[in-house]
Amino acid sequence: MIHVVGIGLDGAVGLAPTALTLVEQASLLVGSDRHLSYFPHHPAPKHPLGDLSSAIATLKTFLDHPANPTANQTANQTANQTANPTAVVLTSGDPLFFGLGRLLLEQLPADFLQFHPHLSSIQLAFSAIKQPWQDTVIVSVHGRSLDALIPALKRSPAKLAILTDPTHSPRAIAALILSLELPVDYRCHICENLGGSHEAVHTGAVQEFLTRDFASLSVMVLVKVDVPTDLRALPLFGIADGAFATFRDRPGLMTKREVRMLVLGELALPSGHSGPVPVIWDIGAGTGSVSIELGRLCPSAQVFAIEKTAAGVGLIEANGDRFKVTNVQPIRGSAPAALAELPDPDRVFIGGSGGNLAAILTVCGARLRAEGVVVLALATLENLAIAQAWFKREGWTVRLMQAQFSKGTAIANHTRWSPLNPIHIITATQHGSSST
Repeated sequence: MIHVVGIGLDGAVGLAPTALTLVEQASLLVGSDRHLSYFPHHPAPKHPLGDLSSAIATLKTFLDHPANPTANQTANQTANQTANPTAVVLTSGDPLFFGLGRLLLEQLPADFLQFHPHLSSIQLAFSAIKQPWQDTVIVSVHGRSLDALIPALKRSPAKLAILTDPTHSPRAIAALILSLELPVDYRCHICENLGGSHEAVHTGAVQEFLTRDFASLSVMVLVKVDVPTDLRALPLFGIADGAFATFRDRPGLMTKREVRMLVLGELALPSGHSGPVPVIWDIGAGTGSVSIELGRLCPSAQVFAIEKTAAGVGLIEANGDRFKVTNVQPIRGSAPAALAELPDPDRVFIGGSGGNLAAILTVCGARLRAEGVVVLALATLENLAIAQAWFKREGWTVRLMQAQFSKGTAIANHTRWSPLNPIHIITATQHGSSST
């Protein structure tokens, strides 16, 4: 048999008695230099794991021809090992948790492998920061690329644990997180040398770790937090996505800042203070990010945020409170039915249609005031085709854009482009009308 034994930074003293007995009676010991150093006086042959191919070949040979006892083994050891020769592979933590176990199962017959896990680094990390971890998303970049980490960060889970390495270090990951401009804020815990005499936990905001170095054996834990908004620090428009309250299960489901800024420009909001109060419809408002920006830019306007979900309406209200915007009124319901009791609009933004785009455009066309503007942000080609066909049939003047943004993303010591989904933006006015 080949026993794969997980071991921690505390070495032999941290092993359970049964695992320690397996190691002591092994006919062959395989492990990294650090793991083998925990058993300096072990009499069996030792094979370092520095060359994995060579180590696998040694284990295959052992299965075919169990190793003979060495001259310096005791009689009891020789008797035990001759009767039941075993090899022990020492590996960190849980061998089947981002460990050597997967490779061994690919290269060796499973019937001849037995696994004896130690506490994993994730268990140790969450015990150190005193947090439950059953709801945690776990990603390893130890010896791997960041390709799996970037989408995990963009999903913005409540808790995310990352196994690091010297290249993809906590400081490199902190730079990546900040470059992604996530729609949430995280409290960061760096747990290094877990289970060892030099174990340490460092806690702070992500930006605090941009210039700090940590041990190569580190776990980075991100825990989502709600940071109060500093209204004095907000720009006139173009609020960061992370400043908004968002859906817990879909934090990225909102009109992104880059698209939002284009939409605000295309709506051509009135700048004067005379005349009737402008009325703006935000149809499919979601979190209310566009409505909030509209309310701040045009405080004299009445902004109606139409949203069909109760969760969305709650977020619109929460964001209104967060940004101290009082002229945004959430309307729960599906368009076009929910539009019936609203005053006629001067501006309409359609960010979501719930499959009713043509019907919504028909109501907007009938009720839009003179010199009004309709702006749509469409993610699918199907809705683009529906909108183009409707505007062409009704004889509206249309300006069509495709917005494709890519953000610079920090990857270790380099920067690469991380694309956002392309968005089709239609700006439309009725024939003979001109926007102000």
